[in-house]
Amino acid sequence: MQAGRVQLSRLERLGSLDAFAQWLQRPLCWLGAFDLPFGLPRELVETLGWPTQWEDCIRHYATLSRAQIRATLAAFCDARPVGGKFAHRATDIPAGSSPSMKWVNPPVAYMLHAGVPLLLDAGVQLPGLHAGDPQAVDADGQACRVALEAYPGLLAREVLGKRSYKSDDKARQTPERLIARKDLITALEHGQTRLGLRLKLTHAQRDLLVDDASGDSLDAVLCLVQAAWAQARQREGASCYGLPQDMDALEGWIVTA
Repeated sequence: MQAGRVQLSRLERLGSLDAFAQWLQRPLCWLGAFDLPFGLPRELVETLGWPTQWEDCIRHYATLSRAQIRATLAAFCDARPVGGKFAHRATDIPAGSSPSMKWVNPPVAYMLHAGVPLLLDAGVQLPGLHAGDPQAVDADGQACRVALEAYPGLLAREVLGKRSYKSDDKARQTPERLIARKDLITALEHGQTRLGLRLKLTHAQRDLLVDDASGDSLDAVLCLVQAAWAQARQREGASCYGLPQDMDALEGWIVTA
């Protein structure tokens, strides 16, 4: 990023969790924004009697099978009144995100289970949550690999409101969603979001983002813009990549929320 412009150099597709784990082990320096929750609601963790220190909680969560996770979370919800089945993190309200304990539509509880332990095992720094490998630093002594929790829907809604721009169901990959992707990309290119950053694309990259009706490519770019915003905040002297100073160190926070 330079002078408020975010340059997309390339899109790299990782087809499996093993490929993602191998990518995390590459000897590179990066700041990344990842579209999955980094923590569980404190209310849930305390009710279940799980560890309330972040790493201990994640380590415990990683030992559970998906079936155990579903049964445990379903039992928690069943014991609660209608309208308040799920526990929420503090970040969910400003971000408009699904509770990280949700196991269906979208199954973010499984995404956390699959992805965050890989970040932890790779020694990645998660600001406000985990210091990472103390040996993995650059020439200035700064962490070489830094991961932030992102939510592309937060930035997309700012431009599109309730208009949908993607679907995994081919029958729902409509012209209206294609137009929404074009509108969203145009807004990003012109810096028409509260983040104040302009996205730089080639014509081929723009076509690729428009043509990917699943939205995976565009979601990755939305995360890129959120990561660039966090990098700018850090360069300007803000603490913790622009995350709130009073962030719950068990729950985590969605960057830019």
